[in-house]
Amino acid sequence: MPKLLVEHVFKQFPTRAEPLVVLRDVSMQLEAGENVAILGPSGSGKSTLLSIIGTLEPPTGGRVVLDGQDPVGLDEPQLAAFRNRRIGFVFQDHHLLPQCSVLENVLIPAVAGGPVAPETITRARDLLDRVGLHDRLDHRPAELSGGERQRVALARALINEPTLLLADEPTGNLDRTTAERVGELLLRLQQQDQMMLVVVTHSERLAALMGRRLELDDGRLDSREAEQ
Repeated sequence: MPKLLVEHVFKQFPTRAEPLVVLRDVSMQLEAGENVAILGPSGSGKSTLLSIIGTLEPPTGGRVVLDGQDPVGLDEPQLAAFRNRRIGFVFQDHHLLPQCSVLENVLIPAVAGGPVAPETITRARDLLDRVGLHDRLDHRPAELSGGERQRVALARALINEPTLLLADEPTGNLDRTTAERVGELLLRLQQQDQMMLVVVTHSERLAALMGRRLELDDGRLDSREAEQ
């Protein structure tokens, strides 16, 4: 069964004076089908933690194990392949390529593995149908609303069937109504596919949808559930 283990993660960055400690002995775990929201003030280390879990940034100490593998020892090509295959990312900004169609944007992660198979194109179409964009396949990002762009980004994150989905303020740029719809869609897709989901957010409404809520403050992840 897929599992995420974050064990005693410590992260610091060098400065001209003393090192800047961002994360201090952070531990958590998730299993298939589980989700968690991580809340905390700006500068508390939420995005840094998400980057370490997503193998975009190495920890200074501790380890992250996904599906039984600690990716720290992988070389860069192996690490990129591991990340592309196992982890999906949704950011506050959709990061869609303006010159590509909706369908082409969704297929971008699959292109990294070589020629795109017909069944992958079929999956992309199915994902866009699931997020309500079956009639927007040939549109460019500039022709979409903010909520539609974020739904494309969500479909793109799922194209390689990841076991772990990481979302960093996925509704932060959306109005309240659209944010609620995208948040509900994110959770529904996660539960349908039984992925693990970690959401970093300032939004109490989005956090309330998750099965667990944890608080990160001054680099420490509170093991108590955040107040509902």
